[in-house]
Amino acid sequence: MGGDHGPGVTLPACRQFLETHADARLLLVGQAEALAGFAHPRASVVPASEVVGMDDAVEVALRKKKDSSMRVAIQQVKDGQAQAAVSAGNTGALMAIARYLLKTLDGIERPAIATQLPNARGGATTVLDLGANVDCTAEHLLQFAVMGSALVSALTEQEAPTVGLLNIGEEVIKGSEEIKRAGELLRAAAGTGDLNFFGNVEGNDIFKGTADIVVCDGFVGNVALKTSEGLAAMIAQFLREEYSRNLLTKLAALLAAPVLAALKKRMDHRRYNGAALLGLRGLVFKSHGSADALAFEQALVRAYDAASHALLTRVQSRIAHAAPLLAVKAPVPGQALAGGADPASSAPASS
Repeated sequence: MGGDHGPGVTLPACRQFLETHADARLLLVGQAEALAGFAHPRASVVPASEVVGMDDAVEVALRKKKDSSMRVAIQQVKDGQAQAAVSAGNTGALMAIARYLLKTLDGIERPAIATQLPNARGGATTVLDLGANVDCTAEHLLQFAVMGSALVSALTEQEAPTVGLLNIGEEVIKGSEEIKRAGELLRAAAGTGDLNFFGNVEGNDIFKGTADIVVCDGFVGNVALKTSEGLAAMIAQFLREEYSRNLLTKLAALLAAPVLAALKKRMDHRRYNGAALLGLRGLVFKSHGSADALAFEQALVRAYDAASHALLTRVQSRIAHAAPLLAVKAPVPGQALAGGADPASSAPASS
């Protein structure tokens, strides 16, 4: 029911997903009248009378809309009726409800939002956090690194994906005191075999593919995500304008068509849609609110792959192994942090 387009996009995406995943089953959670036209032998409707709006405050979604499609969907995961939940709705509400219903894993204080961004190596770099936690301690960044490693390992079968710490320079002496301390913790984790720590990386390394995983706080990560989306849109618009100016540019476009098509495919953010909410006792994936059917299908595929590869078990195993390093420093009194103990009191940044 969520996102900018609702069932007009999500239902066609669901149908295409079911056609390409013969062993998958979908529970379509929402208002029955909006979903009445969808019929498939491996899909069923779970009714929910309310919908969380994209502009609803977190406390409204959490405390007043207790029969929302978002809450009922996550309840399916909690009750064991579903292995993962996917939503294109309000990010802050999704994080708050998921955290309230599913709780965080032992050793994890805050969930993180992780997604993939295309890189120059032809693959993708996993980046977290992308907006759930604006202010992070060094211990939080270590937790994100452990969870991100489990995610990439589960989905790519890499036993030891490399982890980079986003900083203003590669040197260990650079960055804030918290970032420098995070670097110390990550190096210690590498020493115990809990991580394959590459070292400090800079913003351009995300798109170079220098490390498989890049860890940062939610403020920086969200800015990086939105910047990459804006850059991709600008390049696409530039190419459309330049190659339609005159006969010469049209001819050049014709000759360069295969290269341009490959570039467009690699930079197409829809192919990377579907961000994991890591650190919860259940799998929840967030689709971009403006996703079209292709993009929402990709979010379903990511959730399917995570469940198929036992992501939750892998995260728990890695956290248990790294437990001695994951002790969380108590927050400074009066410090404003996103995603605090009361999920209705502070909303994560939108992603």
